Amino acid sequence: MKASWVAEEEKSKVLKMSGADMLMEALEREGVDVLFGYPGGAVLPIYDALYKRNIKHILTRHEQGAIHAAQGFARVTGKPGIVIATSGPGATNLVTGIADAMIDSLPLVIFTGQVATSVIGTDAFQEADIVGITMPITKHNYQVRKVEELPGIIKEAFHVAQTGRPGPVLVDIPKDISTSIGSYKPSNEVDLPGYQPTTMPNLLQVKRLADAIAQAKKPVILAGAGVLFAKAEEEILALAEQHKIPVTNTLLGLGSFPSEHPLFLGMAGMHGTYAANTALHECDLLIGIGARFDDRLTGNLAHFAQKATVAHIDIDPAEIGKNVETLIPIVGCAKHTAAALLRESTTSGDTEEWVCQLAELKNSYPLWYKNEGDVLKPQRLLEIIHEETKGEAIVTTDVGQHQMWTAQYYGFSKPNRWVTSGGLGTMGFGFPAAIGAKIGKPELPVVAVTGDAGFQMTLQELSVLQEMKLPVIIVIVNNQSLGMVRQWQEIFYEERYSESLLPVQPDFVKLAAAYGIEAASVTTEEEARAKFAEALDSKAPFLLDCRVASDENVYPMIAPGKGIHQMIGVKP
Repeated sequence: MKASWVAEEEKSKVLKMSGADMLMEALEREGVDVLFGYPGGAVLPIYDALYKRNIKHILTRHEQGAIHAAQGFARVTGKPGIVIATSGPGATNLVTGIADAMIDSLPLVIFTGQVATSVIGTDAFQEADIVGITMPITKHNYQVRKVEELPGIIKEAFHVAQTGRPGPVLVDIPKDISTSIGSYKPSNEVDLPGYQPTTMPNLLQVKRLADAIAQAKKPVILAGAGVLFAKAEEEILALAEQHKIPVTNTLLGLGSFPSEHPLFLGMAGMHGTYAANTALHECDLLIGIGARFDDRLTGNLAHFAQKATVAHIDIDPAEIGKNVETLIPIVGCAKHTAAALLRESTTSGDTEEWVCQLAELKNSYPLWYKNEGDVLKPQRLLEIIHEETKGEAIVTTDVGQHQMWTAQYYGFSKPNRWVTSGGLGTMGFGFPAAIGAKIGKPELPVVAVTGDAGFQMTLQELSVLQEMKLPVIIVIVNNQSLGMVRQWQEIFYEERYSESLLPVQPDFVKLAAAYGIEAASVTTEEEARAKFAEALDSKAPFLLDCRVASDENVYPMIAPGKGIHQMIGVKP
């Protein structure tokens, strides 16, 4: 009896732990081996518990850097990116990244410190209602009020972040909850009756789509990021090849279909290819898979796919019919739905003439730019990067001209090699996202393509490269301006360049040197190729300040208010 009593007592001691230790225990049970964060007063108990664990912590130099790095990690691994920040300004510095992850469907689990429960609501030092602030931009959020709730909440947070349409989940932990001692009971099950995402499609709807495919003469598949999240690339390839259906991608869907495939039309949307946008305008059957049909894709909705029967496959029922009238709605996982469609759709429509027509458009109206003199064109720079990496690199970007040139000219043939801010369009995203991507996939080369303006928003993260010796290559597409803003002012505002030109800049090479990072400035194609090859071979952090043609614009383009067929800059 005594031995049994002692065993029970020892077991009881083991199960008694602080909230901070419960958090670490729960993270380890979820398989977390790396997290991104920045300490502060309200999370000191959590960092003290972390000190005793084997979870790797990446100390970014700003909370925005932490959450963008976590996004990059999540995008290339498919695993949740984990973030810790303190209360008040630490938490509010995460807001942009949370909103970015929400609209781009990236799984994050974010832990914020909070003031003690006894002073919540008193405007205590570094208090901010982060639950209220982030409610519209998280998939779900929690504020822990009892220490014993922590294991269950964390289990739920990981489940919600990763299932259905992925997204960010925030857990706010008051400081006294972190220090309180409670009985730790591991949570192994999730019971959320109100949250039951539909993953398997309705087979009657799948049959309807199979019948539509059999009758279609001008079908097109629009593949979005949902294909990548579902790991449905093989099924979409098989579906396209089986029925000879041309394929186009959204911006975030790039890499879900091989860019060199003869059925691939290129990216669609505002800066998409003429062939892809013409296909969306002229098709008689549009199969949207894991795409939101946002305004940058569709242009003026009055002109979008007006001749088509629209089928929309998405795991989020709220997206179906939200922007584009849908006649064949299918709620479900892209992989399961495409697999069911492959089993069901045995008859193909006569698409030969359609495929030939689009192939001719693709050949007659390719993406173009003019090589003039010795000046380095940004489009050529991206082609060089593709050639030197053989298309194998993970490429991250900020938002703007360099982002569109990368999407157009890099050529993504493998999934999860393209990391960019799509829906929110966040400047400062690309560089820290590259850090997270490199940590998530250390075996792959990682290139951060960024603008000279966007880079200056999060350049303090150079210190992370310096500290960790991460071999990330930073390519600054330096046109001495807010490039896309300048382009719009040139085309639509009669060349009134209001606060878009940046004639005064730091010396980026010297800046990199201050962080102990090798760097070079290039102005010609030959220099760009030689220095990028050197950077790739160095297996060390490297920064390239690429001085490109400052007046180059991104074409083709759909002007605001115009239809998808009303592109400008289609030809030189």
